[in-house]
Amino acid sequence: MTSEIPLDGGRMWVEFPEPGDADPPSTVYRCDLTWLTSSWTCIFGRGCRGIDAGRPDDGCCTLGAHFSDAHDERRVGRAVRRLTPELWQHHAAGRRGGWHATDADGARTTAVVDGACVFLNRPGFAPGTFADGAGCALHLLALTEGRPPHETKPDVCWQLPLRRTYRTVERPDETSYLEVSIGEYDRRGWGAGGHDLDWYCSGSPLAHVGSEPVFRALRAELVELVGADAYAVLAGHCEGALAARRSLPVLVHPATAAASADRRSSAASDADGP
Repeated sequence: MTSEIPLDGGRMWVEFPEPGDADPPSTVYRCDLTWLTSSWTCIFGRGCRGIDAGRPDDGCCTLGAHFSDAHDERRVGRAVRRLTPELWQHHAAGRRGGWHATDADGARTTAVVDGACVFLNRPGFAPGTFADGAGCALHLLALTEGRPPHETKPDVCWQLPLRRTYRTVERPDETSYLEVSIGEYDRRGWGAGGHDLDWYCSGSPLAHVGSEPVFRALRAELVELVGADAYAVLAGHCEGALAARRSLPVLVHPATAAASADRRSSAASDADGP
């Protein structure tokens, strides 16, 4: 199976105004239907190759997470106070104040311990209520508390690989509106350093094996990003896009198409037998 597909290709986007906004609207959403109807899913612990080939078990957690702002850091701090040694392998180090840090550019991040994020439980760590405790301790906390992970994890962690961006668009009549784009956070979203990652999931057929399209699987995250009313409109467009895939191939994410082709090839080989 191909590790990653080329980053550029045909995409289908939809634009719609903020529900209930004035006319003309002050906010317009621009959303990548090709990405949101793809079959991407997180495969951490299920074949994820990780961003560092030498540390595949880390997934995308080899680097410390940058906090988006002070509110983001405070929210994570409140979650840290609820973590127990049964959920967090590095509880002792983290509770001594070692869970956050400042990088060379002065940005606030989660700390790095033994080569990866302080919140990453390594393989073999098994809290009592889970068969395998490997993975993000903040994610495990959310699961034990019955809440969505975006309430406990840093913004950059729960949003990936969704990407929300903003820009001001000028109309010909000299009015303007805020454009909110929701799309795929591919490796280029990290800037020039993204090309140094050894593997990245959003463009890999290995990760396009989800049973639900992205817009359904990441409903809670999308509602947090755009609000419930805008999500309802977006979901309607996504459902329409799914129905139109046969007549509009551009609606199929290339990594989803590659994963489907690989599954058909494997099925045909199995049917042919030895």
